[in-house]
Amino acid sequence: MAEARIGTSGWLYPGWRGSFYPPGLPHRAELEYNAANFTSVEINGSFYSLQRPASYQRWHEATPADFLFAVKGGRFITHMKKLADVETPLANFYASGVLALAGKLGPFLWQLPPNLGYHSERLEQFFELLPRSTTEAVALASRHDDKLSPDRTYLQTAADRPLRHALEVRHSSFVCDSALELLRRHDIALVVADTAGKWPLIETPTARFMYVRLHGAEELYVSGYTDEALDRWAEKVQAWLGRDLDVHVYFDNDAKVRAPYDAQGLMRRLGVSPERNR
Repeated sequence: MAEARIGTSGWLYPGWRGSFYPPGLPHRAELEYNAANFTSVEINGSFYSLQRPASYQRWHEATPADFLFAVKGGRFITHMKKLADVETPLANFYASGVLALAGKLGPFLWQLPPNLGYHSERLEQFFELLPRSTTEAVALASRHDDKLSPDRTYLQTAADRPLRHALEVRHSSFVCDSALELLRRHDIALVVADTAGKWPLIETPTARFMYVRLHGAEELYVSGYTDEALDRWAEKVQAWLGRDLDVHVYFDNDAKVRAPYDAQGLMRRLGVSPERNR
């Protein structure tokens, strides 16, 4: 049965302290508090730099048994290398500890820069490199280079689990049938990204799940979502669930502390509860 996972994009925001996070809550307890309110969260730090295995292990331990993490792929791969010649960077990324999330490892998010347009051959080569199971990820990770010392690598999985991938695009050339067909062929979800009209908003399913990022209704990363807007997004999620598609929704409008409250509003509309047995 398809399910909706709802949460925020990241959890370490100073502006949330004393507002969404209770006054005096230790910073180390913020993920635990976030996970008590939502059913998933995006890890954003992995976009800026390779994280450590100890961090992934700590995040795993701080969250409930059925919580899921979405992991954002590194900008070195997407923004600097622009997906070209990235087998070793991908190996380093998968060796850096993401597999320590074990059964809490959800989809991988690959966000493309605004200046990277649709190029079928480049995307095809990148998609062919992506691991589709944790066993494949271990095999890829084992090809990491010497930039990662032994204490910075994690090369194991206790079970062979499927892996999912989502692509967030920010160039108008992706609004074409060819791009959609390529994503479908590789079972890659095209991210439904609400960016206040700045970048393309494409709501066409291209995989067996949907990945939604809500960056702000009127002002990027800032504005909140009205009751009417949340009603509309709840209707969209319900429609996707009705097509037997799992749905991941992450609110990224964090600048004015709207993300956690908007996420809670969408959860109420969908009847999604964070309560679970620990």
